[in-house]
Amino acid sequence: MNFDPSALAAQIKAWGRELGFQKVGIAAVELPEDEQRLLEWLESRYHGGMDYMARHGARRARPAEIVPGTVRVISARMDYWPKSADAAAVLGDQGLGYVSRYALGRDYHKLVRNRLARLADRLAAAAGSSGYRAFTDSAPVLEKALARNAGLGWIGKHTNLLDRQDGSWFFLGEVFTDLPLPLDEPVASHCGSCAACIDVCPTQAIVAPYRLDARRCISYLTIEHHGPIPAEFRKAIGNRIYGCDDCQLVCPWNRYAKTSAEPGFQPRNGLDAARLTELFAWTEAEFDERLAGSAIRRIGHERWLRNIAVALGNAPRTPEVTAALERRREHASETVREAVGWALGSAAS
Repeated sequence: MNFDPSALAAQIKAWGRELGFQKVGIAAVELPEDEQRLLEWLESRYHGGMDYMARHGARRARPAEIVPGTVRVISARMDYWPKSADAAAVLGDQGLGYVSRYALGRDYHKLVRNRLARLADRLAAAAGSSGYRAFTDSAPVLEKALARNAGLGWIGKHTNLLDRQDGSWFFLGEVFTDLPLPLDEPVASHCGSCAACIDVCPTQAIVAPYRLDARRCISYLTIEHHGPIPAEFRKAIGNRIYGCDDCQLVCPWNRYAKTSAEPGFQPRNGLDAARLTELFAWTEAEFDERLAGSAIRRIGHERWLRNIAVALGNAPRTPEVTAALERRREHASETVREAVGWALGSAAS
């Protein structure tokens, strides 16, 4: 089927807006400089226990090796900042558990990927092509580098993608295609001399501008890391029980972020400001039931309890907190027992 590449590119962006994406752009597949930075990052062991990062290696920077025949990547952006309790207020109340704002609602993987699949279907119907695949954090892809090249923003010093009009509270997804569509222009960086994200990080995980040591990152420690959380980071974790948003909360560009209109991204189970003792009381069955369809569910009940135990160890030592910890002292998991023991012996007061 014959088609006008420029007209089709414009149509793709219009379809994207209809499907709930705030911005769509098109990038080439070559990422040589990003590939080199990735290999240096892996060599420094900054990926910690995320062995899959090293397993895929340079392939992550080569879309055409993931889907043979790919010549363009359609990158899409969807806002997720929810209508939720004030993040700073939650972080300031040690009796509450802080959950990263992206995880308060339904799992974004399915929602964004389904919208991308619908976008890809429209593209295939219009161009007569079946050479495409849609991804949302579901394949070894340097999605931020591709999004930058597609004009969706620049990569900030905290390694998140930033936009001057919308900040950084958005998800990314991609459609790999074999269609030679016209390319969009990358966005220049606007971080300037600002180092707010570096200075605010509770565990100093941003070891240099644009360089993150995941082994120190609270998001990694509470989500990806198995086993006990290293003792050196437990006090700094505070009441963050799933992820960390500090580097985004302090970013000046997020003053312009817009609240998401997606119902699926709005808080469920009161997780935007829930009491730690209440969350710690959830049985495994309650955890599975209440967090069905949530990104949080994949860490499992054991890590959920581990994270909350550490947060309780940082909370004021009230009779309620002590009783909650005592009830988990003999938990079947050694990891949970260790975290509870540390919490009961911590210096919180």
